[in-house]
Amino acid sequence: MELKLLTTRHLFFTGKGGVGKTSLSCATALALAESGKQVLVVSTDPASNLDEVLEVSLGSTPTAVPSVDGLYALNIDPEAAAREYRERTVAPYRGVLPPAAIQSMEEQFSGACTVEIAAFDQFSALLGDPERTREFDHVIFDTAPTGHTLRLLSLPSAWNDFIGSSANGASCLGPLAGLEQQRALYAATVAKLADAAQTTVVLVARAETAALREAERTAGELAALNIRNQVLAINGVFRASEPGDRVADAMTERMRAALAAMPAALTRLPRFETAFVPGGLTGISALRDFCTPNGARAERTVPVGLPPDLDRLDRLVAALEAAGRGVIMTMGKGGVGKTTVACAIAAALAHRGHRVLLSTTDPAAHVVATIGAPVSGLSVARIDPAAEVEQYRREVLASAGASLDAQGRALLEEDLRSPCTEEIAVFRAFAKTVDVGKDGFVVLDTAPTGHTILLLDAAEAYHREVMRVQGDMPVAVRELLPRLRDPAFTRVIITTLPEATPVHEAERLQADLRRAQIAPYAWVVNQSLLASGTRDPLLAERGKHEFPYIRRVADELAERCVLVPWLPEPPVGVNGLAVLTERAA
Repeated sequence: MELKLLTTRHLFFTGKGGVGKTSLSCATALALAESGKQVLVVSTDPASNLDEVLEVSLGSTPTAVPSVDGLYALNIDPEAAAREYRERTVAPYRGVLPPAAIQSMEEQFSGACTVEIAAFDQFSALLGDPERTREFDHVIFDTAPTGHTLRLLSLPSAWNDFIGSSANGASCLGPLAGLEQQRALYAATVAKLADAAQTTVVLVARAETAALREAERTAGELAALNIRNQVLAINGVFRASEPGDRVADAMTERMRAALAAMPAALTRLPRFETAFVPGGLTGISALRDFCTPNGARAERTVPVGLPPDLDRLDRLVAALEAAGRGVIMTMGKGGVGKTTVACAIAAALAHRGHRVLLSTTDPAAHVVATIGAPVSGLSVARIDPAAEVEQYRREVLASAGASLDAQGRALLEEDLRSPCTEEIAVFRAFAKTVDVGKDGFVVLDTAPTGHTILLLDAAEAYHREVMRVQGDMPVAVRELLPRLRDPAFTRVIITTLPEATPVHEAERLQADLRRAQIAPYAWVVNQSLLASGTRDPLLAERGKHEFPYIRRVADELAERCVLVPWLPEPPVGVNGLAVLTERAA
């Protein structure tokens, strides 16, 4: 199967962050538009880079892509969607209810789940309402990283259950009437997603074990929602043209082994592969080349040397160690290697005799597989949303519910079935984990950028919600933001790849952090082919394209910049991770 054979009206690209969903969705859209179709590309990613790939400034309404007849694109901005959703639901009550009641309603709409449901509301309007997109032959959705996308897809069931069971007419979203009015649209959206005649869901993965494992999990969770019209796209497949280059041979073998060991559930899906390309897929010209057979040709150019002024990961670990305790957070776009960097730092600190807690707020949670064998002094944990919700529910019922009569307790239990309960429970667990940094090192492998920022921005909404159902706030939560803003307590390590989109995403992340009064401590530019020593023409050409992005990070963005090479042996397990922190990077 090839991109041009994806011909249903709706195409839905999903997968682990960094696997190339935007590249494939845009290339498919371009191919369809140039075949004479009217095509709309929609991004539902909070950290969308659709503008960069198509080289056009986008908003929330369809914008024509210059030089391509019939191609349009738009971004669903979750924050803007939340503002519109809040005003649409509150507006009917203005002038009817007193100002204090209106203010209370607006506060109830400030939580993270309002952002989620508002984004899904706009997504549903595009997919479930034929009139919104009737002028287009195809509507292509470039979705957010897997965990966020699946949360969007599961929201109709969650909110319908909550609407159906709520007797008091209000939730953390305010009046439920606004949701009730959308019930039919949400049902139509899910039905259309599951209709193979109208929709194809493209699971995008790399020829890598972790990405394929994530695709398998996605396939199963989509199937559980009765969405079985799936196709597997393996993106960026590299095969060395000639044997003998250690890096090229290792990359070829690593991909071959990953594909050979592909999970059985994925082998049953229709599948196509796209080739590794040495340049970045930014701009219409690059996308056209990508769609052309044998388009991945290397230009024979003069090799580019390494910048001489970059730091090494072992020296970064030594600088982090000097504090003696505190929180270290790896942050960045999905798929850039945050987990690997977090695990390498945690293992190195433990080897140096420190007590270290390594934890993750990432739904994908690969830290255990990356560490492998136990390390003396290192504890590994995961913030499990299901477990945290159940623990939080029990505590609230035991405290706030203890003095309630039967009706009051029933109402409290209703409130705890709200989807925002998960946000509260996970946020509280995050705060408890950060609290451990008082007495040792905590290394947090965080969720992809958009979710992480939502988590950090949730403090005020969390406070209001806890006061509403419980009446108090744990000390760890009260102290969380001051601790995150204290550079002596928390060091944020922004992780990126030496490519256009990951660097731009990381730059936006840094700006968001600084607005939250959190100053990043260092950047790690990961998996550099320029630093790997490869002589393979395709890989060396990719390395040459890395140079300007490495220089931009080192010269303009980072207080401290570490460069980590692409390694022939994967940095997995205690010994593999040690290579990162015991040699020049």
